[in-house]
Amino acid sequence: MIALSDRSKLTPEEYLELEGKSPIKHEYIDGLAYAMAGTTDTHNTIALNLALIIRNGLRGSDCRVYFADVKVRLEQRNHFYYPDIFVTCKPQDREVSTYKRFPKLIVEVLSESTEAFDRGDKFNDYQTLESLQEYVLVNSKDRRVEIFRRNEDGLWLFQTYTATQILFELKSIDITVAFTDLYEDVTLK
Repeated sequence: MIALSDRSKLTPEEYLELEGKSPIKHEYIDGLAYAMAGTTDTHNTIALNLALIIRNGLRGSDCRVYFADVKVRLEQRNHFYYPDIFVTCKPQDREVSTYKRFPKLIVEVLSESTEAFDRGDKFNDYQTLESLQEYVLVNSKDRRVEIFRRNEDGLWLFQTYTATQILFELKSIDITVAFTDLYEDVTLK
């Protein structure tokens, strides 16, 4: 990530104003805006496949799926992130069009440049969202999905799925996904 400015820290309002005019997406971390790199066709295809599966599964519900260009605001951390995919079902999240505050599901498609951050600090930050029930990491090098689920005690339980299992469930939104659909039109090396 490359910082947007060397000047003093931006307020969230300044960030949102600048981001609304910027041709490049930036994530905001406690006053600093960081330019985001583009993705690969593999990353994009996987994310689009899953977004479409989720969108079709949520038709007729009060939930909405967002893909790539809408931010999640983490007020406790003073951060804004652009998850690859997220779902929110809270009516309050319809009040602002550029960011959402109450996701129940967040998905990140892993890439070499972001994997450590997605697994570490970003997941740590996402855990401050009381609405978040599932955090999903989709591998873009081999057919593997890792899911962290928050239980009733607030603890995060981890489960790994591989293509040998054929299906995995997004329990927070009651959708089952086939690996063949997730990785459709994707050639892994």
